[in-house]
This record gives sequence, structure tokens and C-alpha cells, in this order.
Amino acid sequence: MTALHLQNLIMDLPNGQSADPLTFSISPGECWGILGPNGAGKTTLLHTLAGLRAPAAGRLLLGQHLLAEFARSDLACRLSLVQQEQINGFPASVREVAMMGRYPHMSRWQTPSDADHQIVTSTLHRLSLADLSDRDATTLSGGEARRLALAVALIQNPEVLLLDEPTNHLDPGWQMRALAMIQDFANQGGSVALSLHDINYAVRFCTHLLLMYPDGTACWGVLEEMLVTQALEKLYNQRLVRAEVAGQIVFVPLT
Repeated sequence: MTALHLQNLIMDLPNGQSADPLTFSISPGECWGILGPNGAGKTTLLHTLAGLRAPAAGRLLLGQHLLAEFARSDLACRLSLVQQEQINGFPASVREVAMMGRYPHMSRWQTPSDADHQIVTSTLHRLSLADLSDRDATTLSGGEARRLALAVALIQNPEVLLLDEPTNHLDPGWQMRALAMIQDFANQGGSVALSLHDINYAVRFCTHLLLMYPDGTACWGVLEEMLVTQALEKLYNQRLVRAEVAGQIVFVPLT
């Protein structure tokens, strides 16, 4: 597995706002939670890490090579992005959409192998989508479509998994199960970065945190060092109380 390295990376924010340079590595086995209010640049950062946006300055490397040097076909074998909203603009079955995760690993005229079909079937079962395999993906509910997007990313079997608010549209049970699958991906040696709005999910599932403030400043580090109540209150302009429930640290908003 390969690390994603940010070296004095400055994002090109849509509003022209300046941002702190970011220097850290998302290494195999790590799950980085990106926290910040709306408009802080979380989505822009994930799009930059995925190679969809060029940084304003600095360097972004996958392993020893600049991300921009990879052909898109090669990059698709190594990096996957689950965007905030997935739009299926054409009719295809759930299984056909899921199989798209295997396409980066096939040559142009190659058909899916038995192993490809097995990976797709297994992953659809994990996300309780197997019974919907023949259904038109455009007819799925928001939660079902979100689970299918995660399935495609896992089926792609990347080295780096980027996710923009992966718990969108999911009920609490599926939020926990989806995040557990993402954590399992990291535990098996993958590198993960995901944006979240729930501090407590970040505490439960992440190894590192990146805090992105609305003024463009940022700070980052290992989870335990980042759980500073004052820093999190400043992040959201919201009073918080830190507590422990069933041995788990939680942050509760105060009125």
C-alpha cells in the first residue's frame, strides 16, 4: 500500500480565500477525519487529493511520484473518491454499476472474470444490496444509492480511499456499519481520508484529524492530541462538553 503525501499544499479555494499550507502524509493503516464547518474547504481538499483540482501551490505525491504524473487509468487503480452526492445519469442495474469498480483493472476489451463477479457479489452482500442487483440504480433511495457508491469504491480495491461525507442519507445503523467497513479498509493497510460533520464518529473511527477553520487556517495530528474542547468549539463556533459514555469519549453541544 502507498501513502499520500501533502507537501506545503495550498488549495485553490473557489472563493479566492487564502488557506494554510498543509504538510502531512496519509499513510497505510491511517484513517484521517476532516472536520470543519460548511464552506471551510473540505470538499475542495478531497477533490484536490483525488486529482480533480490542481493545488494553488505545493506538491501532492502518491508514493514517490507526483499525483499529476499518473494517467487517469493508472490512478483509478490506486485511488478512489466517493463524492458527496453520486448521480447516476443513465439507466443501469445495481450490479452493472457495481461492476464499474472493476473496470480500472481490466484492459479495454476485457470482460469481467469469475473473480471480478465474485468480488462484486461479495461486496453487494456486505452492503445488503444483493437483493437489489437487477434493479435500475436510478430508482434507489438516497441511502441505497449511498451504499452503492461505497460498494463501487470498495470493489475498485484502491490503495487510497477518499470519502466526502460518506454517512449522508444513511440511517444511524448504516452510518455505523459503513464507517466500520471504511475503518476495516484502513486496518487492512489502506489509506483513508473522509470528511465528517459528526465529531463523535471521528472519535470512534479515525486515527488522525484535520481541523479546517472557516478563516483558512488548519491544524492536524493524531486523534488523541486533537481532542481539545476549545479547538473544537472554535471550529464550529459552538459550546461543547466532553464526556465519557461506556468508555467512549463523546462531545455534546450545549445551548
